[in-house]
Amino acid sequence: MRIDEYQQQAARTINRGLEPTDVILDAAAGLCEESGEVLAHVRKHLFQGRDLKRDEVLEELGDALWCIAAVATSLGFSLEDVARRNVAKLAARHPDGLDTAPR
Repeated sequence: MRIDEYQQQAARTINRGLEPTDVILDAAAGLCEESGEVLAHVRKHLFQGRDLKRDEVLEELGDALWCIAAVATSLGFSLEDVARRNVAKLAARHPDGLDTAPR
């Protein structure tokens, strides 16, 4: 699936009963919530010795992606624009890739 196709399909499930500013807030808050759920899985795996439930992490990542898509859609951005802008920022910040070696 292409990212623009995903964004179009995800937009079908945005709550149209909300005011536009409430859609943005709902999706942005949801992004924090879903990110926290990803973190909870990783934390329990690393610090409590639990198995990493990869399928559940995959599902939470999808929920986070939905939230990102909803915020982007609400603001008139395409996910392709978001991705392109982020790649350009990363290239400017780390033109030779991330180097963590001591200097």
